[in-house]
Amino acid sequence: MAVEEEGLRVFQSVKIKIGEAKNIPPYPGPNRMRDCYCTVNLDQEEVFRTKIIEKSLCPFYGEDFYCEIPRSFRHLSFYIFDRDVFRRDNSIGKVAVKKEDLQKYHGKDTWFQLQPVSADSEVQGKVHLELRLSEVITDSGVVCHKLATRVLECQGLPIVNGQCDPYAAVSLLGPSRSEAKKTKVKRKTNNPQFEEVFYFEVTRQLSYTKRQFDVEEEDVDKLALRVDLWNASNLKFGDEFLGEVRVPLRVLGQAGVHDAWYFLQPRENGGKSVKVEELGSLRLNIVYTEDHVFPSEHYTPLRDLLLHSANVEPVSASTAHILGEVCREKQEAAIPLVRLFLHYGKIVPFLSAIAHAEVNRTQDPNTIFRGNSLTSKCIDETMKLAGMHYLQVTLKPIIDEICTEHKPCEIDPVKLKESENLETNRENLRQYVDRIFNVITTSGVRCPTVMCDIFFSLRESAATRFQVDQDVRYTAVSSFIFLRFFAPAILSPNLFQLRPHHPDPCTSRTLTLISKTIQTLGSLAKSKSANFKESYMAAFYDYFNEQKYADAVKNFLDLISSSGKWDQKSIETPIMLKEGFMIKRAQGRNRFGMKNFKKRWFRLTNHEFTYHKTKGKAKGEGALCSIPIENILAVERLEEESFKMKNMFQVIQPERALYIQANNCVEARDWIDILTKVSQCNFKRLSTYHPSAYLNGHWLCCKLSADTAPGCTPCTGCLPANIQLDVDGDRETERIYSLFSNYMTKLVKMQEACGSKSVYDGPEQEEYSSFVIDDPQETYKTLKLIVSAVQTLEQQHTKYKRDKFKKTKIGSQEHPIGDKCFQMSYIRQQSESSTYSI
Repeated sequence: MAVEEEGLRVFQSVKIKIGEAKNIPPYPGPNRMRDCYCTVNLDQEEVFRTKIIEKSLCPFYGEDFYCEIPRSFRHLSFYIFDRDVFRRDNSIGKVAVKKEDLQKYHGKDTWFQLQPVSADSEVQGKVHLELRLSEVITDSGVVCHKLATRVLECQGLPIVNGQCDPYAAVSLLGPSRSEAKKTKVKRKTNNPQFEEVFYFEVTRQLSYTKRQFDVEEEDVDKLALRVDLWNASNLKFGDEFLGEVRVPLRVLGQAGVHDAWYFLQPRENGGKSVKVEELGSLRLNIVYTEDHVFPSEHYTPLRDLLLHSANVEPVSASTAHILGEVCREKQEAAIPLVRLFLHYGKIVPFLSAIAHAEVNRTQDPNTIFRGNSLTSKCIDETMKLAGMHYLQVTLKPIIDEICTEHKPCEIDPVKLKESENLETNRENLRQYVDRIFNVITTSGVRCPTVMCDIFFSLRESAATRFQVDQDVRYTAVSSFIFLRFFAPAILSPNLFQLRPHHPDPCTSRTLTLISKTIQTLGSLAKSKSANFKESYMAAFYDYFNEQKYADAVKNFLDLISSSGKWDQKSIETPIMLKEGFMIKRAQGRNRFGMKNFKKRWFRLTNHEFTYHKTKGKAKGEGALCSIPIENILAVERLEEESFKMKNMFQVIQPERALYIQANNCVEARDWIDILTKVSQCNFKRLSTYHPSAYLNGHWLCCKLSADTAPGCTPCTGCLPANIQLDVDGDRETERIYSLFSNYMTKLVKMQEACGSKSVYDGPEQEEYSSFVIDDPQETYKTLKLIVSAVQTLEQQHTKYKRDKFKKTKIGSQEHPIGDKCFQMSYIRQQSESSTYSI
């Protein structure tokens, strides 16, 4: 979800690998072990939680998390908790990374020391204050100076234990000052509107005469105003601290007036003195991206160059291929390229062109598509995007069963447990392999059209290049569908959305053995047993040394490489798209029923949206409510003021709307996006909706009394109906521009390499040998066009930053006071701007 900034859209996303923790302090008891899990938080809002690793002081998580960030934030935080069965889970330590520091750790495996967690330091949000110093003459002729402090509102306060009932305490700090005044408590909101004024005397009383003021003031510079935010709690532990602001009165200046927003800060000297090394450390890999996307017309030159790549002869002189040459990792280029070409429906001709060129450069058919080339990475990325539903319907049921049953399948005699039998384990493993092999080789009818078209092109190119080798038309396809698609999904189902978390060690070992066997079965290698380094695997594979397995693989490969004969839309089996707990409000289907809020288990398939009383479905238990996808008219956010609840959205049906509260902002955005996409083709979709609820006989937004009144606000923009291929073409082009900009020195060096090849026909210089340049003149022409397009976009970005800087005001709602790093950056930019003007 983008944030709009004066015609420019800002997208934020983060991809995190949570590796492991080590040296967690032992539990103070005879057991000493802990059951730890890790959470990911945007400021204080939890957006992800790992599984619990039991009985370990060095828990390994191995979990990946990706999300689009739908709001502004200051810190990306990670908390390690120890599960407590009887009381609230105990926080062991945290890692808090400031937003501006995220680039320091971009894409690097980093060990972070865990810091102590203190209630006084866990703050988020901002407050709007207005201060006015005035001189007052009393009836008795006495002069005094009073400070009027107006607490207007707060935004983004944390929700503590599921609720937020905030109030503010205002006091004047200084010599012998102890005044403290409180606002009223605002119930069930983390964006309270206070609008309360408090008065403080800031000078001692003076004698008033016509001749002069004998000022005997305290030093105003020593005075400061403190505003504390608290959450009113009914618990015995007392109210929870939400943050504080300290405003020195010297900010009033000559005018005596100050109006500004402030970030809430931790309480001074609030934390306990804990040795950092005693809390352990956490290994993380963080990739944070922020895309500033201009209107579409700004990207026309670069986008046209990219989309024309498939038609360039030779393809190595095309813009897309050059991007792959200059990037440090081919994966960097593959991700935005594939998404862009998929969005514009040109992925098949592009992949066919670069695959054909790579096949022609390959000398040995046994090494075809085995390297980490641009072709391999692009096809991998295409299969992940276009084939995700195919994986779900093919592998998810059997993977779920394996993870649930926990059958012993270890066949290495060295690793066998005393209670296990080797032959029983082999039989368990053989049954699993057989079932997975069968579901894969009978799934050809469901293979997405775009994948079939790509495989057809690979098969034709390989067969034409190596006409003597009869099996190359199979190995060219199997090297992708088995080696790079099914086998990795079996090995790590959590990375392919087949399981929510990384499997436990025992199940992970089972999946590893299955993946190895399936990979070998699909490879159609001449000598199967030679593929295994381990003797126990070679012995196990004897079960599958029958011609029927090879025939099944060939029939499957023939089917999926038959030029897109089958259409993905023909799948009739319901596909699970998303599920999880949320809170829903009763829809009022019973005339006299109470419209209360209840926690329910929601499930979304490509057929229906349902909710159930408990997780899963017991035998004979149906859904409490089922909404066919075709009955969803719109899915939109619900304003917080409707029920004083955050992260709410509405699923609008012909008769009524279902109001739902998600667990956090990321979950709410994900549910809204996927419900919108899956219902996008519905014939009767609404064009307008009510952003607030219908309560007490009228709509809160437009005040109309008829519950059937048409909406007062336009629905959000239309999105592509194909769920997996929902791509923002302009955003991907912006990412490609960023890559070209970052690797501009390589573009220049590639231009030099083209010039060198054109005029010098001798041995290739070592510094240019890394580039694939088949036609120096065509490549040089393309490079000039790329550099020109990138420089034009660079100028537009620079102008935008300069214009935005001129409009930036410290203390505004967008840039509150209290972010020291931003203020230092602001001062630096101000200095640079002054120098530039001179």
